[in-house]
Amino acid sequence: MRQLMRWAMFGKKKAAAATEGRDVAALVLRATLGPMLFAHGYNKVAGPGGLAGTTGWFESLGLKPAEVHARLAAGTEMAAGVGIALGVANPLPAAATVGLMSVAAATDHKGKGFFVFKGGWEYTAVVGGAAVALAALGNGRYSVDALIGRKKSGLRPALFAAGVGVANAALLMKLCYKPDPKPDETIEA
Repeated sequence: MRQLMRWAMFGKKKAAAATEGRDVAALVLRATLGPMLFAHGYNKVAGPGGLAGTTGWFESLGLKPAEVHARLAAGTEMAAGVGIALGVANPLPAAATVGLMSVAAATDHKGKGFFVFKGGWEYTAVVGGAAVALAALGNGRYSVDALIGRKKSGLRPALFAAGVGVANAALLMKLCYKPDPKPDETIEA
């Protein structure tokens, strides 16, 4: 139906060009976002500090149990990265990305302002926004989803990615975010 409307409005050549443009845009977005997410997850496991370093970092952020969260974050980043790069199961990898970025914004980037060079939440907002945009755009013609005839795009996948991602992050924060009190927050008896 969408294709028919484009042909009626713009003619067959312009409609095909618009569809090709969306497919290329989805491919470029996936080729940028997917490998970056995978690399961040892999670095949590095999980077300089390894999983032990990531566990210590998550402990300092207040995510308990830190070892479980370090493994889950690394695995989720790698799986979401692969899913996005290959263009499979839209909007699930986008929802995972939104969840990851929401937790990062609420823990590591909290209270540091907007700009990433000051530790702010700019990066997490851009990555989360790009994931929601990809969910709306769909994975395009050059994807596993297209090979198996699965084409999800539009408002519903975008709302799913944003809603499920934020809801899961909120649940994780409610159940597992237990930062140590700062020295000025302790009450002496």
